[in-house]
Amino acid sequence: MRFSIEHEIPGRVRVRLGGTIPERDIDVLSQVVVAHELVREARVYPRIGSVTVRYECVPGARREVLTHLARIDSEMVEAARPACSVALAPRTHSLLLDIANLVGGFYLRRWFFPARLSALWTFWHYRSFVREALSSLLHARLAVPVLDASAIGVSLVQSDPRTASETMFLLDLEETLEDYTRARSQNELIYSLLAVPETAQRVVGSREEAVPSTDLAVDDLIVLRTGNPVPIDGTVERGVAMVNQAALTGEPLPVERTSGDDVFAGTAIDEGEIYVRVRKSAGETKLRSIVALVEQSSNLRSETQERRDRLADAIVPWNFLLAGIVGLVTRNITKVAAALMVDYSCALKLTGSISVLAAMSESARLGFTVKGSKHFERVAAADTIVFDKTGTLTEATPRVAKVIGFHEWTRNRVLRLAACLEEHYPHPVARAVVKAAAEANLKHREYHTEVAYIVAHGLASTYNGERVVIGSRHFVVEDEHIRVSDEAAALIAAEMGGLSVLYLAFDGELVGVIGIEDPLKPGAAEAVADLRALGFEHVVMLTGDNKASAARVAAEAGITEYQANMLPEGKHAYVEGLRRAGHHVVMVGDGVNDSPALSEADVGVAMAAGTAIAREVADITLTDSDLQALVTLRRISMGLSRRFDTSYRTIMGFNSTLLALGIAGAITPQTSSLLHNSSTVALGIAATRPYA
Repeated sequence: MRFSIEHEIPGRVRVRLGGTIPERDIDVLSQVVVAHELVREARVYPRIGSVTVRYECVPGARREVLTHLARIDSEMVEAARPACSVALAPRTHSLLLDIANLVGGFYLRRWFFPARLSALWTFWHYRSFVREALSSLLHARLAVPVLDASAIGVSLVQSDPRTASETMFLLDLEETLEDYTRARSQNELIYSLLAVPETAQRVVGSREEAVPSTDLAVDDLIVLRTGNPVPIDGTVERGVAMVNQAALTGEPLPVERTSGDDVFAGTAIDEGEIYVRVRKSAGETKLRSIVALVEQSSNLRSETQERRDRLADAIVPWNFLLAGIVGLVTRNITKVAAALMVDYSCALKLTGSISVLAAMSESARLGFTVKGSKHFERVAAADTIVFDKTGTLTEATPRVAKVIGFHEWTRNRVLRLAACLEEHYPHPVARAVVKAAAEANLKHREYHTEVAYIVAHGLASTYNGERVVIGSRHFVVEDEHIRVSDEAAALIAAEMGGLSVLYLAFDGELVGVIGIEDPLKPGAAEAVADLRALGFEHVVMLTGDNKASAARVAAEAGITEYQANMLPEGKHAYVEGLRRAGHHVVMVGDGVNDSPALSEADVGVAMAAGTAIAREVADITLTDSDLQALVTLRRISMGLSRRFDTSYRTIMGFNSTLLALGIAGAITPQTSSLLHNSSTVALGIAATRPYA
């Protein structure tokens, strides 16, 4: 990209390009510029053809950023375009042009049109207001469009087209500003969500590699297994899987997908394994899922927001009643117009929707995705938070601390077989086993048949004709009836204290155990303390792990209420019991085994590294592993509730004052309209301010 430096200070440079920047390239160019790790922000000025870049002020940064700008070409822009197919429109320059057209047209007609021509234009423009009013009445709604049309009509009945024209100008200006503010908030949310990373397992020859989903290209082959998200649209080439499509179709039960069937981004694998050929770019499909989320969020509004909207609609008939009473008492049509000029509905609805969009957008930037405003309200009202242990309170990357072999089985042989099975399961403990085998340089050829995953228990397969199982003590010892000798039990108790233990059995015999060290996440104890300070009366940990490991983690995290050795149905029953007792519960988890409890809680929160099923059923998804995001979530939720209350009191008080002044004749209907519309826009803009 050719450019010249127009102005610069440390950490900021403004460059001039060769000409104006087309509308379709504004967003994509901005995204390409900020793709560099040192670039913090890029602002494109299309009309004058310049770009302002803010970057990290570290040694060598200026040279790297300028080199990055010079490397940008048409190919890079086109490659990034699929992820930018939603424009941040209307943009500021477009808004200013719209306002200039409105203001310029209004004063052009007032100063230069003959009175009759200006009056004709006013009657012609009044058509659109009448059309909106009739549409509202045909749908049996006495709503704001009827109020607006009536207020304008009063001026026309008085043979005062000048006042009617002023009123329509103010209403048009308000609508333009409202649309801009709402669209800007919504698109900020979309781009915040676009920044959330996803990965996929790409198959290259006989090996697999983990790659960002944005790197996938059409005709790539990927493999999807139990718990994986589907990051793209594609066609199944081989394998069979049960796919959860609830996010796209609303179907509550998973559907079978096999060779020749299509799968779509935004769905998840409940069970099985399929190899999928990519048919659409990841940017396109991810964007579609995000836009669907933003659109569907309107169906997940909080009770407060619903109550405000119902109140906004219910007040309109009272406006007409008030206007009628004023007309009967005063016989003054100007005061009737004043009573019709002010409504509560627009401000209540606008500030409510923008406050929610601002909260969702800020949430996405700060590390969590919220699927609807009702979840903010429930988080604000919750008194109990329940944590899963592994991958939630503890690191998503646990490590193998000890391996013990029995009956001639060496440590390496146990670890090799365990890794051969666990590599098919996307769980932190499974990844720890695979990593330990790789670090020990243990190669493992696959002689086993298809691996079956038993939720919250473990894995089972057949290896060289013999049944092999790996998983919890409950699964291996109690369900599979594998005997543990007294000597082995004593050794396990002595060596595995405080560790999570995997049991490995081959041909009906216990051949080894693997101790997993589950370190507490940095900042977990501080996050738990902060959550208590923010009003959570009960902080609980539920885990399928053994009691010794659970006690260690709970003590380190500062949690006094915990339950160990819990199956998925046990977690679900525990959360259900809390709710029956009158508690409002937030559940935080990451695995397939947490899904029933996540769906049962008032609000389910899934960790970023969790399985797609957990993220699917959850109401909120963390986009990184920092538990401080939960603290921020609580603060934003409480802030949204306070903002709802504050804006409600302001709107009701200010507009009631305007009505009283207008009816008393202290201000004209036009002044009342100007102040009313200005306050609505100002409150809408104020609703976009940060929460945290």
